[in-house]
Amino acid sequence: MDASTSGTSSVQYHNIAEQPIAATIVNSTFQRQVRHCFGNATPGEFPLSANPSIVLHVLTGCNLDPQDLATLEASVYLLGVATCSFFRQPANFAPDNELSLAELAALDMCRKRAIFKPMTQEQCHDLKLKCGGSWKLVLRFLLAGEACSRREKSHAVAGPGHSIAVSSKGVAYSFGSNSSGQLGNGTTEEEWRPHPIRSLQGIRVIQAAVGAGRTMLISDTGKVYAFGKESFGEAEYGIQGSKVVTTPQLVESLKDIFVVQAAIGNFFTAVLSREGRVYTFSWGNETKLGHQTEQADLEPRPLLGALENIPVVQIAAGYCYLLALACQPSGMSVYSVGCGLGGKLGHGTRTDEKVPRLIEQFQTLNIQPAVVAAGAWHAAVVGKDGRVCTWGWGRYGCLGHGNEDCESAPKVVEALSNVKAVYVATGDYTTFVVSDDGSVYSFGCGESSSLGHNTAAAEAQGNRHSNVLFPEVVTSLKQLNERVVQISLTNSIYWNAHTFALTESGKLYAFGAGDKGQLGVELSANQTERAIPERIDIDLS
Repeated sequence: MDASTSGTSSVQYHNIAEQPIAATIVNSTFQRQVRHCFGNATPGEFPLSANPSIVLHVLTGCNLDPQDLATLEASVYLLGVATCSFFRQPANFAPDNELSLAELAALDMCRKRAIFKPMTQEQCHDLKLKCGGSWKLVLRFLLAGEACSRREKSHAVAGPGHSIAVSSKGVAYSFGSNSSGQLGNGTTEEEWRPHPIRSLQGIRVIQAAVGAGRTMLISDTGKVYAFGKESFGEAEYGIQGSKVVTTPQLVESLKDIFVVQAAIGNFFTAVLSREGRVYTFSWGNETKLGHQTEQADLEPRPLLGALENIPVVQIAAGYCYLLALACQPSGMSVYSVGCGLGGKLGHGTRTDEKVPRLIEQFQTLNIQPAVVAAGAWHAAVVGKDGRVCTWGWGRYGCLGHGNEDCESAPKVVEALSNVKAVYVATGDYTTFVVSDDGSVYSFGCGESSSLGHNTAAAEAQGNRHSNVLFPEVVTSLKQLNERVVQISLTNSIYWNAHTFALTESGKLYAFGAGDKGQLGVELSANQTERAIPERIDIDLS
């Protein structure tokens, strides 16, 4: 009934003494401070301390990262003793009644990760201890691995003469050179267009690695499939691996290891387990990788030394060396092992390292490494703060410091000081950086048009293959009006390079050398490379 017709107002008015507006605001603010939502003796409140399940639901539903959860626990001191006790005391929830709400939220988010779901209770407990005894640290370990290697997301890999693309649904496509069966399609014939690897139908691929004449694919169940040259450790033009495998075969020696990433370098192959353990094949004679084995050894050997008890989230392989991004309670760090020629191990010297050694320069620079990349002769890291560091052989300007000098320890690329980087990729004397707004910068060797700077204007000036000593925006990608999320380029000293740019919408663009069909696009007669990015007819979203 309408209040005006009933003669009685539906709202009861009372005599309220007039107050200045400022006074009203002050009183209101004061009451908010006193009557916070965690409860006290004031009637009519909704104390969250009596409803911890709601708080847990909010914490997990907001997808807070481990740092957010840790900050939340620390900041409750500002809200008083009762609030602090509420967040830090055991929440009395299954599966562990002794965990705090923040720890329970971290555990719940861990359970949403694909590689965590199939783990047994004992395996989960062991991982928790290895990460530092906290579910927040386990969550940081899992999220860091997903972020730096695009695990379970669409990605493309520009290999030496052939290419692999993986869709977000886990379908693997191959194209390019196929002399050793590295396309996995049952033949040794080249393919100029992407085709799904049909023998893997029903298997969800989460990560791909390529080498000269070889391909490795990893499934969401941790299984590794390999095809191409039947060798895990050889030079790109070696006498080993004369037998070829033209369809994906399960790697039996890895069947008891849940693998999440693989990296193929010269003379060796490395894989990373779900628990953060690094294993290597071959190149073990003279203890080059910390174990005494023959080059043809096909058994995975755990990488010994400093990383035996430190979980690793990403590995990157270059010419005779390996980088490992490690996750410790104190923060992220980078270790290197192998050949130190050109200073690419980052320790301030050019000597070899037979076991993994911590690169200490990042502590000096106050940089928390987030992504690592190992080129043939140089390396790069993106820090959590967006800074980019490079080191190693600086030929053709691939370090981005404006010269061709070698740097035997990580050095910040000052020309990118106004750019917040989120991703970096390296090849043979070439470097690409992706910023947080999707812009792409490249520098280094300009051969094969793989830097993306070779516009019609540059070609008219006769410098289409010129080297770039400082980072430059790849304008040909900028003009696409697409946000780039991943770059991949050929990491080989024997093959002409090509480059892939993957956008947020799942579109894949290619440029550089394409004489074997590795670009996934048809070239005109007598054309061997493409200077301008062209979209490949494939949807990876």
